[in-house]
Amino acid sequence: MTTNTKPAGPAGPPPDGRFHAEYAWLPGHEQPSLDVLIEVEQGRFRTVSAGVAAPPGVTRLAGVTLPGLANAHSHAFHRALRGRTHTERGTFWSWRDRMYEVAGTLDPERYLALARATYAEMALAGITCVGEFHYLHHQPDGSPYAEPNVMGAALVEAAAQAGIRITLLDTLYLTSTVDGQPLDGIQRRFGDRDLDAWSERHDLLRPAPHARIGSALHSVRAVPLSALATFAYRNQGDPLHFHLSEQRAENEACLAAHGCTPTQLLADMGVLGPTATAVHATHLSGADLELLGSTRTGACLCPTTERDLADGIGPARSLADSGSPLSLGSDSHAVIDLFEEARAVELDERLRTERRGHFTPEELTHAATAAGHTALGWSDAGTIAVGARADLVTVRLDSVRTAAVPPGGAFFAATAADVTDVLVDGRVVVRDGRHVSVDVAAELGRSIRGVWP
Repeated sequence: MTTNTKPAGPAGPPPDGRFHAEYAWLPGHEQPSLDVLIEVEQGRFRTVSAGVAAPPGVTRLAGVTLPGLANAHSHAFHRALRGRTHTERGTFWSWRDRMYEVAGTLDPERYLALARATYAEMALAGITCVGEFHYLHHQPDGSPYAEPNVMGAALVEAAAQAGIRITLLDTLYLTSTVDGQPLDGIQRRFGDRDLDAWSERHDLLRPAPHARIGSALHSVRAVPLSALATFAYRNQGDPLHFHLSEQRAENEACLAAHGCTPTQLLADMGVLGPTATAVHATHLSGADLELLGSTRTGACLCPTTERDLADGIGPARSLADSGSPLSLGSDSHAVIDLFEEARAVELDERLRTERRGHFTPEELTHAATAAGHTALGWSDAGTIAVGARADLVTVRLDSVRTAAVPPGGAFFAATAADVTDVLVDGRVVVRDGRHVSVDVAAELGRSIRGVWP
């Protein structure tokens, strides 16, 4: 594997095809439309017509068909932790020690295998694009590989082999604490020497037809103040993601070191803006909400991870009302199911406020589709509309979970297990609930057993 070699990906031009959805969720509609004929040409939607009987020879999509789902925040290697940390006591910080154990075992070949299986699991769940928040850059002792981006190239190749798109959010990670303590132990493989060294390596990354390159700063505890403004300037216009106020301890440390919240610090350094996305954004002040909303900075919520790690419940409705577009991520992959993430946005608000009815199904669908794709730099995806990328996700309405559920209620009833068919850029990736090229369960088993002794 070489850094500048394009991944294999699907061969040949995107195929054409005709599909007839029993129901499809079209833009601008509060509920799915009945009998939708969809024609695909060169990987894009050529026509979309509702209320049309199925013509002969068309591929029928029984159930409700949605745009492709976007997983806006992923750490692929965390998938190896599922089922191994959930019964432990402690906090995010004690969980992190277990995560570091996994981080220490991975080389490019193991990373490729684990990421391919994880991304194929995402495809089974209807995810057509992933934002990979990538900081596992170097060898375990911190020394660079001969090919400095071989770990990032493994992720790009894994997405190609799994049949989904990726935005590689190559991450700046320089310090271990807000007050600038050096990286230690396995953290050394996360860090470049300084911002210039990160930029030199980042600039070697190349996009591909299925892959875009973005950037990320891990958090205010991992990037010193002296680097923040220059980092923001160098990465203007590209997707820029960052962990924000995931734990109260991060806020307290930032106040002690800089006299302000993490949000205020990033605002002062020019990091916030419409191409930026704050991940988690759990513990925010009223002033923080105003800063994020007024700059149109997005917020990627990861409810299944936030509850698994006992991080807390973020102010989802307040973020949306302030002007921050909401997207969704599965983060540590305790669960890979964007229906559950979307549901949890609403249900967590109910727990927090003791009231029901904060988000409409249309709002949750938008967060899981168009908003997520936009946050990852794929603004031409996430909607079933003429000219958009031909991504389709069909959810059955006759399972034990969805039987007799109205089509518009899918996000409150369906799970990833109810996805039957997935199209990515016009190519069939999942058919009848099975990945067309990856034995997902077997590959997950092999790759995860290869991580743990």
